[in-house]
Amino acid sequence: MVRLIMHGCNGKMGQVITRMVKEDPEVEIVAGVDKYTGISNDYPVYDEIGKCSVEADALIDFSNAAAVDELLAYCREKKLPVVLCTTGLSEEQLKKVEEAAKETAVLRSANMSLGVNLLMKILKDAARVLAPEGFDIEIVEKHHNRKVDAPSGTAIALADSVNDALDGVYSYTYDRSRERKARDSREIGISAVRGGTIVGEHEVIFAGEDEVIEFKHTAYSKALFARGAVAAAKYLAGKPAGRYDMSDVIQF
Repeated sequence: MVRLIMHGCNGKMGQVITRMVKEDPEVEIVAGVDKYTGISNDYPVYDEIGKCSVEADALIDFSNAAAVDELLAYCREKKLPVVLCTTGLSEEQLKKVEEAAKETAVLRSANMSLGVNLLMKILKDAARVLAPEGFDIEIVEKHHNRKVDAPSGTAIALADSVNDALDGVYSYTYDRSRERKARDSREIGISAVRGGTIVGEHEVIFAGEDEVIEFKHTAYSKALFARGAVAAAKYLAGKPAGRYDMSDVIQF
C-alpha cells in the first residue's frame, strides 16, 4: 500500500484524486494540505505543509505556484518523493525543482495525460521532417475561464518537445499585436483561449506550402489527469533522488 499526502487536497483536482484513490486498493491518502479546510475528508487536513507530521511514501501536488517553494523545502527535508503537477512556475522555482531533485525523487510534468505525453513524442518526429521543409509551427491551447496562467504549461511543454527536436533554435511568440511584421521562420507561435468549462484542448499546427498538418489532444474530464498523477505517485514511491517525468512512468 502506497501512502500519499495530497497537497491541494480541497481543490478540484485534489478532490478528484481523493475520490479516485478510494477505489484503488494499492494506494491511500493519509493526509492532505490545503489553505481551505472547510471540506470534510477521510484523512487529516493541515492548512500548512510544515504542520504535517504524517508518514508517507509520496506526495502529489495540485496546488498553485505560490505554495511550491515551501512544498519543495518540506520534501527535501523529509526526503519525500513528490509528483509536482502545479504549473506556472517561475524560472527561479524551476531551479529549486532541480535542487530538490538532488535530495529526493521529483516527478514534474506539465500534463499527466498518457495522450499528451505520447503527443510530445510524435511531435518530435513530425518536427524533424516538416520544419526543414519550411512548415510554420503554431500552438493553440484552450482552457476554462478560471485558469490563471497562460499559456498553459502543457502548451509550453509541447513547444519544448518540438524545439528540442530542432536543436533549440526556435523562439516562442505569445503576442503579435505589438509588432507589425511577418512571422519569423524560426518561431513557434503560442496562443491561449480562456472560456467556459473547457477542461483542456491543445492543437499543434504545421502549416506549409499548400498543406496543413494538425495534431490535437482534447481532455473531456479531469479524471485523466488524476489517473496519471496516481500512477506517477505509485511509480515514484521508493525511487532514489533524481528528476523523473511521465515517460518514465509510461515506458513508451
